[in-house]
Amino acid sequence: MGAAMTELPKALRLVRQAGRADGSVVLDYDARLLRRKRLETTAGESFLVDLPEVTGVDQGDCFQLADGRLIEVLAATEEVLEVTGDLPRLAWHIGNRHTPCQIGAGRLLIRQDHVLEAMLIGLGATVTRRVAPFTPEGGAYGHGRTMGHDHAGGRPALPGFIDHGDGQWHAHGARLPFGHRDAKG
Repeated sequence: MGAAMTELPKALRLVRQAGRADGSVVLDYDARLLRRKRLETTAGESFLVDLPEVTGVDQGDCFQLADGRLIEVLAATEEVLEVTGDLPRLAWHIGNRHTPCQIGAGRLLIRQDHVLEAMLIGLGATVTRRVAPFTPEGGAYGHGRTMGHDHAGGRPALPGFIDHGDGQWHAHGARLPFGHRDAKG
């Protein structure tokens, strides 16, 4: 690492929804998953984030610099799809594809994706392309991410669930999607 990186103010801690800030940094959805990275505030001050582990950061969270100042995270505008229609049904199809989704009054927002756009239109949704801040639901597993839900394997066994060797966990005895069987079948 170059000398310039070691001389930057360091943020070693994340404060969730601090409520006050001494500055701000604008990050898109992908950039809000980080561990160690050089960032620049909206005022042009560089600092180094050096968290103990990879962390999903939400809008409103703050990086606490070594001198105590708080730098608030703001969600950058991104190309999104605004989805309206039968929201419970459409949300199920979006979630079934493990797609990050922002849930709002009367609409869903997902990142622009032509395949999902075509699927949603085929399901009767009205889909409008927009540019807006994207702050999807974090789910039960993490802040801003569905961290902990992956199909990569290597997880410990989950009580009441079975793994069919396809990398996906299913409730034992549950009716499974097409192409899957429970341990009895």
